[in-house]
Amino acid sequence: MMYRRIFLAIQISCLLLSGQIMAQQSKYQATWESLEKYKIPDWFRDAKFGIFIHWGIYSVPAFQNEWYPRNMYVKDSKEFKHHIEVYGPQNKFGYKDFIPMFKAQNFDADKWVDLFKKAGAKYIVPVAEHHDGFAMYNTSLSRWNAVQMGPKRDIIGELEKASRKANLYFGVSSHRIEHWWFFGEGKSFDSDVNDSAFADFYGPATPFDGTKAGVKGPLISQQFMNDWLLRDVELVNLYHPDLVWFDWWIDQNEMEPYRKSFAAFYYNQAIKWNKEVVINYKHEAYPGHTAVLDLERGKLAGIRQEAWQTDDAIGNNSWGFTNDNSFKSIQYVVTNLIDIVSKNGNLLLNIGPRSDGTITEEETNVLQGTGKWLAVNGEAIYGTRPWKIYGEGPTESASGEFQTQKPYTSKDIRFTTRGDTLYVITLASPGPGEIIHIHSLGSKENNGTIYKIEIIGSNKILKWSQGKDALYIHTPEYLPSKNATAFRISFVR
Repeated sequence: MMYRRIFLAIQISCLLLSGQIMAQQSKYQATWESLEKYKIPDWFRDAKFGIFIHWGIYSVPAFQNEWYPRNMYVKDSKEFKHHIEVYGPQNKFGYKDFIPMFKAQNFDADKWVDLFKKAGAKYIVPVAEHHDGFAMYNTSLSRWNAVQMGPKRDIIGELEKASRKANLYFGVSSHRIEHWWFFGEGKSFDSDVNDSAFADFYGPATPFDGTKAGVKGPLISQQFMNDWLLRDVELVNLYHPDLVWFDWWIDQNEMEPYRKSFAAFYYNQAIKWNKEVVINYKHEAYPGHTAVLDLERGKLAGIRQEAWQTDDAIGNNSWGFTNDNSFKSIQYVVTNLIDIVSKNGNLLLNIGPRSDGTITEEETNVLQGTGKWLAVNGEAIYGTRPWKIYGEGPTESASGEFQTQKPYTSKDIRFTTRGDTLYVITLASPGPGEIIHIHSLGSKENNGTIYKIEIIGSNKILKWSQGKDALYIHTPEYLPSKNATAFRISFVR
């Protein structure tokens, strides 16, 4: 492990030297101009649907949400009071003391991946390190990791191997930068955050609330930013991920050279591996075409020219497991996936396993239901591209981050294309005999002459007519799938 640390330190020195990365030998340098050469790979644009996994120590207390480790040190919070009532004062039982209770005794990477594949996912992104600073992988940079403590297993390594075996793309997420201030409130009173014996876990615990929008705190130290880069480089070297996902706080101004250096390093490494990779970012951390934009619990109102992604959770109240979480329905997940894909986006759908490594029944049911719909209708999703408009219908689309979508109706229509084929998808199942009106396909002059319409998953011959104002499709008595109905439309060439 000492040799790995030395090797990583040498790599970081090379990465940051004059902001260049082997400038004479590599395609990408650590400049925005150079990184603009990046092209989003087709595998990501074709995949459409991935699984996010928030799993860590916070699944042990399982109270409120995955921010329990911070909020248990925030006076007057629900977590603060709950912690004292259940576990005792924070100077006697701190967050670190949950680690031996995080045993993951029922974790089976192959079973997880089998479920994700049946759900129709094409890529998997487990959290490698959350804000709490506990690494779920075999890091040489911290003793606070799942190989040396808790489960005493390389969780990320096991998921990587299972994903590759199942021919799924594999990614990792890093939330490390928020650790800069995550335990800061623990310094304001007598807690174990102030114990120097655990400074390498809780530190730097900067007294600052980084959650306040638009508020810039104390500049992140160079030492901490170097550590951030070291950990991300190590993740890339260890697991050769197809995707690296970053949370929002990397958009701090002082992080710019580090963001550029990581992207150049990762993209150049991918060339050596003969693969194409993706960086997901939030807000304005990466400009233009240099990486892929991600929106948290939200989406865009219309088509974006560059591919993008929504990360959302089946759980409504928490990304990690809690005892009182509520969950989205299959209907919500399926119809929002369709809406996102029609706008050139992907959906990264999160689950939060229990501390023993089992996945909740509610999340399992949603994954299985989504997979059943995709098993029938996947051709209208995978490998498709947006049409000239994303859709039509009476229900307003949510727009922006942290937005909940109102329920769609069968009158809400979305379009996708593959080659010369147009797919029309209703965002709720129409009733038997219901006539679907698609106003965007009413004019032959503007859209071409239709010669065949088929319902995906059925051999039923459909009744339809193309008028001046709309295309009319008569719904058959039997529909091959619930939640949403997809039609395949072919035009006269």
